[in-house]
Amino acid sequence: MNPVQTIPNNVGVLGGGRMGAGIAHAFLTAGVDVVVVERDDAAAQAAHERVAGALAKSVERGTTEESLDTLTSRLSVSVDYASFAACGLVVEAVPEDFDLKSTALKAVEAQLSPTAWLATNTSSLSITKLADQLQRPANFCGLHFFNPVPASQLVEVVLAPETSEELAAASRSWVEALKKTAVVVHDAPGFASSRLGVAIALEAMRMVEEGVASAEDIDAAMVLGYKHPVGPLKTTDIVGLDVRLGIAEYLHSTLGERFAPPQILRDKVAKGELGRKSGKGFFDWEK
Repeated sequence: MNPVQTIPNNVGVLGGGRMGAGIAHAFLTAGVDVVVVERDDAAAQAAHERVAGALAKSVERGTTEESLDTLTSRLSVSVDYASFAACGLVVEAVPEDFDLKSTALKAVEAQLSPTAWLATNTSSLSITKLADQLQRPANFCGLHFFNPVPASQLVEVVLAPETSEELAAASRSWVEALKKTAVVVHDAPGFASSRLGVAIALEAMRMVEEGVASAEDIDAAMVLGYKHPVGPLKTTDIVGLDVRLGIAEYLHSTLGERFAPPQILRDKVAKGELGRKSGKGFFDWEK
């Protein structure tokens, strides 16, 4: 077994974007081998650089006692789903689209042993409906990591009705081994974190839209008055306005009008103002 004891020796991550790279970083610094699978060679190379860069920062900050060479020696990237065959756990981290995730999860499951675990990093989509697409739904759960993964202390463990008790217990121990805190929720639209976080953010957007206050002052009220580390609008910029819009649309369809996306959000996404990744959202990130 690996030094952590609770995490499988070989972990896979499907998707090496910001979230996938962060998840890979978390498992690598916990002492296990990680394979990241991407759609093509260019994306795989970019994923390797992304993860290696995050590992280098951890070494510089002294948050790991291992050398960068040791950490990166446990990392591999691939464009072949068959690379997951030896993994005891694979975490899917592709974009928030049900059909895309469902197709990806089924393709991963086909490569895994009957005893391997499979998880999705979705922040809002139904774990139950995704599980319904799989051959072994008892081996499947949600592991909702938060952005940025290296700094975040939270992982939301989301259980579907068919998730096994063994996996429910194991997933909590994995999170503890990653030196993070697990909150366990039963599958419901938006789980706990996205449902509450998006509700606050949507109301903050409506306040900007109505001219109640500036984005800066609304965020300052939440940071100084309620001790939020980051305000809801800056958090939206960090997450991505397009991502927040997708989650809001899903919650609107499942939970009703209180999650209807404000027009200001739709307009900004249509203009390409997606937040930090585009340079502008509710705040200007290019200053």
